[in-house]
Amino acid sequence: MKVLLLNGSPRKGNTFSALKIIEKGIEENLKADIEFIDIIKYKVNGCLACDCCLLNNEKCINHNDDGQFLIDKLDEADVVIFGTPVYWWGVSAQLKAVIDRMYMKRFREKRRYKQIGILAVGAATLDDEEYDLISRQFRCICDYLEWDLVIDKSISAYEKTDLLKDEEAVKELKKVWKNIKLK
Repeated sequence: MKVLLLNGSPRKGNTFSALKIIEKGIEENLKADIEFIDIIKYKVNGCLACDCCLLNNEKCINHNDDGQFLIDKLDEADVVIFGTPVYWWGVSAQLKAVIDRMYMKRFREKRRYKQIGILAVGAATLDDEEYDLISRQFRCICDYLEWDLVIDKSISAYEKTDLLKDEEAVKELKKVWKNIKLK
C-alpha cells in the first residue's frame, strides 16, 4: 500500500506537525510505503483549462513546472492525505493548484479506488464553518471520483507551535491511521 501525505502549508507549523504525527502513526502500525511531500518545495502553476493534457496521454505540455510530478505521485498512491491550513475559508493556494491539476489524470474515468484524508488546520474554533466548507469540498471530490474519504480531521491551532501543546489533539492524530482500510 502506498500512502502519500501532501503538506499544503507554506511553513513548517501546525499543519506540518499534524501530518508528521499522522505519518508516524502509519509508519508504526501499517505496512505501507509512505511518502511525505511539502508542496511549497515545488512549483505548481494553476490549470489553464486548455485540455492539452487530455490529448497528450495525461501529460501537461503547457506548464514548465512540477505539477506533472506531483499528480503522478498522487496517481500512484492508494491513500492520499491532504493537509492544509485554512486560508479564507478554504485550502491554501499551493494545495488548490495541485487539486486543480488533478484534472489531467482523468481520475473519474479510471475508476481506481483511493482512500483520501483531509486535515484542515485553522485558527477558528472547531465549530466554525471554515472546516465544514473544506470538508464538503473533499466529500464532493470523493463522491465525484468514487473515492473513499476515510479521514476528515479539523484542528484549531493559531500560533506556529500550538498543536504540539494540545495533548488531546496529538493523541487523536496518533490514532488517525486506524481509519485507513487495509487491502
